[in-house]
Amino acid sequence: MALAIAHSRGLDGLSAPPVVVEAHLASGLPSFTLVGLPDTEVKEARDRVRAAIVNSGFEFPAKRITVNLAPADLPKESGRFDLPIALGILAASGQIPAPALADHEFAGELSLSGELRPIRGALAMALQTRNQGRTFVLPEESAREAALTGALHILAARSLLGVCAHLAGRETLPEATAAVDGKNRPIFADLSEVRGQTQAKRALEIAAAGQHSLLMVGPPGSGKSMLAARLPGLMPMLQGEAAQASAAVLSLVGQFRPEAFGHRPYRQPHHTASAVALVGGGNPPRPGEISLAHQGILFLDELPEFDRKVLETLREPLESGRIHIARAARHAEFPAEFQLVAAMNPCPCGFLGHGSNKCRCTPDQVARYRGKLSGPFLDRLDLIIEVPALPAEALAGQADGESSAAVRERVERAQARQQARQGRPNARLSSKEVDGSCQPDAAGSQLLRQATARLDLSARAWHRILKVARTIADLAGSETIGAAHVAEAIQYRRFAGA
Repeated sequence: MALAIAHSRGLDGLSAPPVVVEAHLASGLPSFTLVGLPDTEVKEARDRVRAAIVNSGFEFPAKRITVNLAPADLPKESGRFDLPIALGILAASGQIPAPALADHEFAGELSLSGELRPIRGALAMALQTRNQGRTFVLPEESAREAALTGALHILAARSLLGVCAHLAGRETLPEATAAVDGKNRPIFADLSEVRGQTQAKRALEIAAAGQHSLLMVGPPGSGKSMLAARLPGLMPMLQGEAAQASAAVLSLVGQFRPEAFGHRPYRQPHHTASAVALVGGGNPPRPGEISLAHQGILFLDELPEFDRKVLETLREPLESGRIHIARAARHAEFPAEFQLVAAMNPCPCGFLGHGSNKCRCTPDQVARYRGKLSGPFLDRLDLIIEVPALPAEALAGQADGESSAAVRERVERAQARQQARQGRPNARLSSKEVDGSCQPDAAGSQLLRQATARLDLSARAWHRILKVARTIADLAGSETIGAAHVAEAIQYRRFAGA
């Protein structure tokens, strides 16, 4: 009878709880049993591990093998447990030194030849292990991803044989490096390519500076999608924990690219997306588009074409910045501090208010179309602007607008003021922080009270106007919020029907 213990990590939402892999060999008819709530992918590890051990030149024990994945009440999924299971069996059979396992954690999927394949969630697991004191052994590609966390002692392995040689002291696995190849970095389209639309560009700059949500309303071809695609180029790169958190969520679904580390994600789901696809869910729970857009931009084009129930699921995360998925057997929480940018037509045909008088929609059809967006949902949007059709003169002229780089400089200065003042963007201020940081002067207060009475604004809309006015003042380099700043903020909530 022999017992060996290896350490690994599971995934439960964005957390990576420790998993102890216990391999027990006993006399009896040869068998291989996996216990500890494994799913189908983990159960299939029996065949992968057997072939990998034999093809790596080791002997697969003709014993009664029991592998326990503890804790037993934590569901185990994916092939990341292949490597610790194989090492546990080899240590229990005396083919590698068992004491060497104690100072390491392992995760990796094995091929039948014994080569290691990358796994999902390596970056999220590394964030949990960097303060545990153990050396983390990962497949080479996953190790480079995990090294971006700044965690110490992450080793890159190519095969089961290489890991065994390291544990036996015959070879040393290399430390993973976080070097990022900049050749394939994403390149964002430039704002200078957008002709006309001066007010929309201004609103885009304000949205970038304060990370405010934005809804653009206009006829087809007026440039709404074009403007939204240029928003990431106006934003400064993510730094520190924000960059790591964004990358960790993308790593959970295998969509993280090291060359894009630090760039804000830009997600654009189709309007046929379900509520689960948008906010997350499934079994086990996986992050949805709002979490994959964490610290970045979620663009919803043709907004009224989304199912109304799907849009209503965005109301809570827009306020809280998190999404808690509750199912009968599993609970998971994912970060969702996304910046919502949306676009829609003014009516079903799209030409209401167009100078060509093409619109043939009845008032009832227009009301029904706009009624797909509920009042509580629209009330949570900071900026609502109209993007009119461009006249022929603007289309025929040369593009002469500011470049993204020039606007980004102003945005960076405004965000630096916000970080120095309150440590977060204006869009994320609480009610108490709004009362402390966003109070206008006497003229601005008087103007806001008049606008609230005339436009019948809610308390939430009042606070959102103050946040936007604070961002406008930051862009202007002003410590105080004046009447001009408040007036500009008010005009971004005057779209009919919003």
